[in-house]
Amino acid sequence: MDITATAVSLNVADVEASADWARRHLGFTEAMAADGFCSLEHPQSAMNLIYLRTGLSSFKPASAAGHADGVLVVFTVEDVDGEYARLRAAGVEVVTPIETEPWGERYFQMADPNGVVYQLVQWVEPTAAQPTTP
Repeated sequence: MDITATAVSLNVADVEASADWARRHLGFTEAMAADGFCSLEHPQSAMNLIYLRTGLSSFKPASAAGHADGVLVVFTVEDVDGEYARLRAAGVEVVTPIETEPWGERYFQMADPNGVVYQLVQWVEPTAAQPTTP
């Protein structure tokens, strides 16, 4: 199999709210858009974020429309603590404060206006003694 591109497609009520949030806070830019559709790209990521408005007949399978239970959109960054401080200062809704798992995953989670959860992670040296920051 030759994979030529990667995207995650999210079904949301307000496409522009999620797209604007990703542009302002995560540095994405618009690749293309139409009524009820927006595809975003990032200069440092090979994955596009696509938002589709809930109720579009082109969203398939219909059984998946309107929800993304348990879906996390995850990006690895070089300075998770710096991003945490920057995004909190910008008023981003943090849904899980920064913490470090014993296996070395230091992360936090935030939500966009449609409730899509994004996680920023930095891999650090595994240790049970890593601090958490409120």
